Amino acid sequence: MKRLTEFDSLEYPGFAQAVIDWQRAHGRHSLPWQNTRDAYRVWLSEIMLQQTQVAAVLGYYARFLERFPTVQDLANAPIEDVMAHWSGLGYYTRARNLHACAIRVVRDYGGQFPADPALLADLPGIGRSTAAAITAFSNGTRAAILDGNVKRVFARVFGVEGYPGEKRIEDGLWRRAEALLPLEGMESYTQGLMDLGATLCTRSKPDCGRCPLQARCVAYATGRTEELPVRKPKKATPEKRADMLVVLHDGQVLLEQRPDSGIWGGLLSLPEAAGHVGIDVAHDGGIALAASLTSLGEAEEVQALLPLVHVFTHYKLHIHPHKVSLRERGATPERYVWVKLADVGEAALPAPVKKLLLDLARPSLF
Repeated sequence: MKRLTEFDSLEYPGFAQAVIDWQRAHGRHSLPWQNTRDAYRVWLSEIMLQQTQVAAVLGYYARFLERFPTVQDLANAPIEDVMAHWSGLGYYTRARNLHACAIRVVRDYGGQFPADPALLADLPGIGRSTAAAITAFSNGTRAAILDGNVKRVFARVFGVEGYPGEKRIEDGLWRRAEALLPLEGMESYTQGLMDLGATLCTRSKPDCGRCPLQARCVAYATGRTEELPVRKPKKATPEKRADMLVVLHDGQVLLEQRPDSGIWGGLLSLPEAAGHVGIDVAHDGGIALAASLTSLGEAEEVQALLPLVHVFTHYKLHIHPHKVSLRERGATPERYVWVKLADVGEAALPAPVKKLLLDLARPSLF
């Protein structure tokens, strides 16, 4: 007997079947991680796609699989190698969790991802929705997903008021997601919800004319597709600055191994004169720079480079790079390493730092 829920009276008859039929006829079918039940490949794609567009993931996914074709290969690899292959994709905690998760799967489950969503959700970097997606695609498990795309579809179709990130609203969306699950066709249903949110029910200018749920959509019927889902209350984006040192000697650049936690955790980066400080904080980068140079060696030339801006999810960073050419190299501090400037393209570097160094490595600029 079907268990009654608070949403049964609101459930759109045929909702799941409409999604399934649309996905099979019009959804995405040729992405490299589709048409497989290999849980490793499914898991890798789901982690890479968190907060990242498909177009940005495609190249990384292919290169990652070429280097780490199995979960055992990933678990046995040095974390530095993993970070290097993730470099530029952003949200680097995902890469550290990916490596830790692979180790757990090999150690605790003999290299086989568990089919139980609850066991998957207990692994590093895998939350409730991601666990459900992995098991739905690799095992056909009947479990609800609720990523950002699905929240948007539900909020519009059912006219859900309130910001979906608020716990009370999100809890209600989870109950609705579970109530709408089909008895069969989980792979098509799960992919269909994702595809609808990614291709038709987009954040701006949704393509309602081709949506299979248009006839039931509250937002469409009331002209509120631009209002729903309710946006997160805006806060002013904090701004910070960082004075970075591009220390060069004999065709090499000095890089610092950043701590595992925090911004750009686990990556190599340029030494910083005083860390990330508030943009309005009284700060003399020149004094801090001079103090930072004393142990690095004898500076032959110091040149300010053009500043650049990098936007994180929680603040905007104004980077002020200073090119420092050394006449003689001093002792290399702990956690620092010299890397050939010609090899920085293969190093595990934050995207803005890698771009800066690649530009410097061009013969016309170096």
